[in-house]
Amino acid sequence: MQFVTNAPSSDTVTWSVQDALGNIKGSGTFPVASGAQTNTLSCKSSLGGYFAVTATLANAGGTLPEAGTRPSGISTFGIIPNVSSAIPAVTYAHQDQHRFGMQGFNSNAAALADLNISQTIDDRELSTMEPNGPNTWTPSLSSLNSQYTSGKVMRLVRLDGIPGWASPTGAYQDDTNAPTNLSYYQSYMARVGTDTEADRKAYFPTQSKNYYQVTWEPQWVDSQANFVAMYAAVYAGLHSTDPNAVVMGPTNPFPANCQTQCSSGYLQTYAALGLGNYIDGVTTHGYYNAGTYPAHPPELYDTDPNPANVANALDKQMQQLRSEMQTIKPNMKLWSTELGISYDSNVNYGPNSPSANQLYAQAAVAARANLIVLGEGAQVTYFFYGPDYPGEVGYGSFFDIVDAQGNYGATNLSPKPEAMAFAAMTRIVDGTQTLGRLNGLPSMVYGYAFQQLSGNTVITALWTHNNAQWPTSAGSYSQTYSTNYSLTVDASGASGNVTVLDMMGNASTVPYTNGVVNLTLTEAPIYVVSSNPSVIKANVTVPVGYTGQ
Repeated sequence: MQFVTNAPSSDTVTWSVQDALGNIKGSGTFPVASGAQTNTLSCKSSLGGYFAVTATLANAGGTLPEAGTRPSGISTFGIIPNVSSAIPAVTYAHQDQHRFGMQGFNSNAAALADLNISQTIDDRELSTMEPNGPNTWTPSLSSLNSQYTSGKVMRLVRLDGIPGWASPTGAYQDDTNAPTNLSYYQSYMARVGTDTEADRKAYFPTQSKNYYQVTWEPQWVDSQANFVAMYAAVYAGLHSTDPNAVVMGPTNPFPANCQTQCSSGYLQTYAALGLGNYIDGVTTHGYYNAGTYPAHPPELYDTDPNPANVANALDKQMQQLRSEMQTIKPNMKLWSTELGISYDSNVNYGPNSPSANQLYAQAAVAARANLIVLGEGAQVTYFFYGPDYPGEVGYGSFFDIVDAQGNYGATNLSPKPEAMAFAAMTRIVDGTQTLGRLNGLPSMVYGYAFQQLSGNTVITALWTHNNAQWPTSAGSYSQTYSTNYSLTVDASGASGNVTVLDMMGNASTVPYTNGVVNLTLTEAPIYVVSSNPSVIKANVTVPVGYTGQ
């Protein structure tokens, strides 16, 4: 760690390193002379996760300056957890068995690797490839963005977006109207299919399918018949040239419990017109409340006395969506291609915000929300977003330490706790099948079990949420509230040990007796690693229509 000082006279730097909970993990002092100088400390850590450095001059005072969207008083860094001793390596039969994507780092290969991200969204919209007129794009391997040519990060091919020349409005539009010439649109999609399958063969030979997202949060004003006709044209075009096409939609902001903004509602509305004939899977965004923020966690409504409100909880929305999918075309794939958590609605970037408590809340809620999405039957979840960006405060998992309001393409970054919670989750949960939600959970306790694709290792994610400890308006989100829970991990009469990983991927060994391990749960999820899948499978509810990876 390098400290740059400019003391007016000889002084002493007092520094500390704190984790996401504010626990001091290292501290000390060192003398500095007057004037500008740099002092370097060499540090070692046995822990992974998020850390914040604080520093001040004992006599002259001062603190670390505000930097971009990062408040004053801290500089942050992350240590990627090493979970190899607890999580065995997984053998993948197909590359697309991976479970984590991300928006916001398409061109940042280093960040994607640090977060262990397996896929991003690549543009093949008509508005992007042919903005000025028809038949101006010819598929070729050379047209693939170089970020994908290493074959490490897969593509979800994005298709929404109609240029003015092809739009009935005469101007660019995105998911409001069908293009004027659906025959041309179908032929264009045939070229996209040719392009995508060629890319797969060249760069992703172990990827079994190609994945396409037709619409993105549609605000449809055209006729219902034209919505289905557009999907029919896309479906026919892609499948005519890509034998491995998986055509997905409708990608509304919320999974279920409404008609016009929810994926379930769109499926229900258009099913009677035959939409199910023109999709191979469903994409949704995983938001569960307009303006989602830490004060509004995904479990908020689970204990509401009004059943109508309970249906708004994220787990219930995912169950509704899976159920609706099953009535249209059984056992389809389900992807959540965007889910992010902002700061509270009254928090802005500044020298004193966000607080450490706000950052903790964002990480805990984002981790839980993505675990719910996977645990309730999505094959894939996409984190949102990479850096902070303008206009919507706090959605980034990293601070942009240059731009005061953030920048979509920022590369000078500083991690938030959320980023390191993601880095741990991908290393723990990737390479698994969803077993399902634990049965018989007490009120305010949540748990989902996953089994690795190869071997008997089971990972059970667990946490508690109590609305009384998590106010519905900006306030202090409890980092200490806890409850006890006993998890059956082995056969009756058996004794042994399990590994428990915290939200940041740090491991501890916990004994169990008579097949049961006693756990202390908080608002931050933990992961219990066990090795008797038959016991866990006997105590879960498998999501409707989920058929694995």
